[in-house]
Amino acid sequence: MFNSFRQKFRNWAFRRTVESGTVVLNQRRIYIIPTRQGLGFALVLVLMLLGDINYNLSLGYVLTFLLATAGGMSMLHAFRNMAQLEIKAGHVAPVFTDEQARFVFHFNNPGTLDRHQLHLHDDTGHRTVFDLPAQRSTAIELPLPATRRGWLDSGRLTLHTEFPLGLFHAWTYIHFDVQCLVYPKPAAAQPLPAVSSQNGNGKAMTKGDEDFSGLRNYVAGDALPRIAWKALAREQGLQVKQFSAPQGQDLWLDWSQLPNIATERKLELLTRWVLDAEAQGLHYGLRLAQLELPPAQGSTHRAECLRVLALFGTEQSS
Repeated sequence: MFNSFRQKFRNWAFRRTVESGTVVLNQRRIYIIPTRQGLGFALVLVLMLLGDINYNLSLGYVLTFLLATAGGMSMLHAFRNMAQLEIKAGHVAPVFTDEQARFVFHFNNPGTLDRHQLHLHDDTGHRTVFDLPAQRSTAIELPLPATRRGWLDSGRLTLHTEFPLGLFHAWTYIHFDVQCLVYPKPAAAQPLPAVSSQNGNGKAMTKGDEDFSGLRNYVAGDALPRIAWKALAREQGLQVKQFSAPQGQDLWLDWSQLPNIATERKLELLTRWVLDAEAQGLHYGLRLAQLELPPAQGSTHRAECLRVLALFGTEQSS
């Protein structure tokens, strides 16, 4: 019953649509209630007041009202710890399924007071805690699990504080129009399909041993004969020689090459092939059921291929 009441209050309190731009926390957005410790503190004050009245204790009155004043100031400071903060969403880098999507939020404190013990969390327990110095801005990351491919929404988040004494719980809700693109999880290493000619057109620079094409940084698993020992002797770091050979063929990563396999498994295999083809510097294209990306290479082409695979079969795939 408490959870139902809490959800109804959330829906009433957060009557806004998904927000964009910069959000400023004013008195209309910040809610505050006593914590359990606060209720216990209030009960103690009531008992002290009854004792003061019963025994006519002058110093007891002083102590009771002094503690009550401290409790009231605690509520004020809990509110001021969040008031006038400026929040906006940042860029979220794509991730693969089963990785952590790191949602970035930029917090700005324009005031002259330091802000302490701010908690940003979702409804499932994923949280981050931070402080914010006066007149400073900082980027806060909230990691959320990416359990399936497609667009991952941060959802409605809660920002709260119980600073300074833990007697009052001040909070607000935020929900930005920011999403993380989740790629399919790459399958284990699989041999790439054979290259195929495309009308005899389209030259591609593919991995070979004929012409030296440059150096790249060493990656675990590279063959030892490819290491540029002379570059290492010149203190240029551990680098690997790259060779290329011009061929009139393109590599097609084709959905139809994977018959009798579940859809998600196909997407995982195609994701692995895209990553491997790009890592090997191949000129590759992607064919799906109703979509074709012409052969190319580079980070932009790789990102587009992974985007198409991530959104395959979803409403956002177009």
